[in-house]
Amino acid sequence: MEKVKVGIIICNRYHTCGGGKCFRALQNREGAFSIYKDIEVEIGAYTTCGGCPGGNIEYVPAEMKKNGVDVIHFATGMLVGYPPCQNIDYFKRFIEEKYGMKVVLGTHPIPQSYFITHTALGTWKSNHWQEKIAGVLCDEATRLAYN
Repeated sequence: MEKVKVGIIICNRYHTCGGGKCFRALQNREGAFSIYKDIEVEIGAYTTCGGCPGGNIEYVPAEMKKNGVDVIHFATGMLVGYPPCQNIDYFKRFIEEKYGMKVVLGTHPIPQSYFITHTALGTWKSNHWQEKIAGVLCDEATRLAYN
């Protein structure tokens, strides 16, 4: 069986988050972690972006790579915060270009409460945002389970 080592970068607004939803989603292969359905996954790193404008994005991927991380996931909080991370596209391009590492948008499924609010706000109306949240959108029952 193939094995992947994952690093998770969370929004600094949630710096006290214990990662429970992310780790549960990984264990259950839900949300963005569904791409690892038949792959063994190990968490190799978990940290924040460092706060706006993302100071840790510049150097943390190098440390992750040195420690064997293959793929970096930007936590779902970067997609569902109020407002969502405005630098997420740049961060993704930067890490992929500078470090040659794959970056996946999202971790756990979007909680239903965030889905309702962002739908009302029109946050994700564009095709661009629909592509970004596709891996963590899930069905209503799953979103409710992550409320």
